[in-house]
Amino acid sequence: MARTIDLNVDVGEAEDPAAVEVERALLPLVTTAHVACGGHAGGEESMAATVEAALAHSVRIGAHPSYPDREGFGRRPLDIDRSELRSSLADQIGALDAVCRRAGTSVRSVKPHGALYGEVAKGGADYEAFRDAVRSCLGDRATVVLPSGCRATAMALRDGMTAWEEGFCDRTYRPDGGLVERISAGSVLEDPEEAAAQALSLAHGAVAASDGSVLTLWVDTLCTHGDSPGAPAIVAAVRRVLAGARIGVAALHPA
Repeated sequence: MARTIDLNVDVGEAEDPAAVEVERALLPLVTTAHVACGGHAGGEESMAATVEAALAHSVRIGAHPSYPDREGFGRRPLDIDRSELRSSLADQIGALDAVCRRAGTSVRSVKPHGALYGEVAKGGADYEAFRDAVRSCLGDRATVVLPSGCRATAMALRDGMTAWEEGFCDRTYRPDGGLVERISAGSVLEDPEEAAAQALSLAHGAVAASDGSVLTLWVDTLCTHGDSPGAPAIVAAVRRVLAGARIGVAALHPA
């Protein structure tokens, strides 16, 4: 194999049965599932069901906390006191870890959701609140998943944490390395072959931005969103293209 890469998906966010079925169809195809844990979506029942389904396919479990903003699905920046944010994130991560431990496993990584993902990446006060919450819940087990090349990745390594750099199969990139806003046309890649081609490019260390420029990005893990149109077809295409390029797919740590 040329290299090995993790495939992750954000799940535990669905409410209607059809959307839950889509999430379940993704689990046999990925190696890590980041589970919503109450901030933007999810609750104890959905966490338990998602963890059980993931473990049935030997998928490792990560937490997907967010700003405490269910109304906005965690996709809008929230002006919140740092200590309040830290407490909320610790409650979310701790709730999922408790569910995992009852199921015989534990939370192995933490990836912020939505607007929090972008704010944490900047390495400011929200990063510090996120870092402290992860440490308080997971201690030396703390592994964080952050955008490839962001300032917070270097800070996490400096702070003694394990950090995985992430790329997206199903989202387009701005020239500065951020993601094109969801409200913009073409921000979400819906064609499986197009998304798979981007995944392969990222696995080789580069991706085309929206203006045609080429970004150099290293990724440890590739994400497809569970609520992206045709997500199972996208991940199946990604796996096929990676296998054709002799790139292995495996969790970075065991489930």
